[in-house]
Amino acid sequence: MAERTIFHKIIDKEIPSTVVYEDDEVLAFKDIHPKAVTHLLFIPKHFVASIADVTSETAYIPGMLILKAQRFAKEKGIDGYKLTFHVGRKGGQEVPYLHLHFLSEQSLA
Repeated sequence: MAERTIFHKIIDKEIPSTVVYEDDEVLAFKDIHPKAVTHLLFIPKHFVASIADVTSETAYIPGMLILKAQRFAKEKGIDGYKLTFHVGRKGGQEVPYLHLHFLSEQSLA
């Protein structure tokens, strides 16, 4: 595995974050530089560096993140949102750890 990223440290609770959702597979927390009223990052607890690094064994992860974000939105009463994966530095990915951006102009209930 590559060097541990800030997301590894957030999962391991070595770095504080504002966690809004957590289960055995996923952690979701508020982005520290929000681009919307609600800007969350959904990260898998199983490390994959990027969408570009997804294999047949890890192909379930992007879909799982989308389903977790969808369920979260329903539970919080958020009916309009945008989901985004950034791929590589040139695609805007700042942390080499696959993650899903959840953006909404609705605030968390």
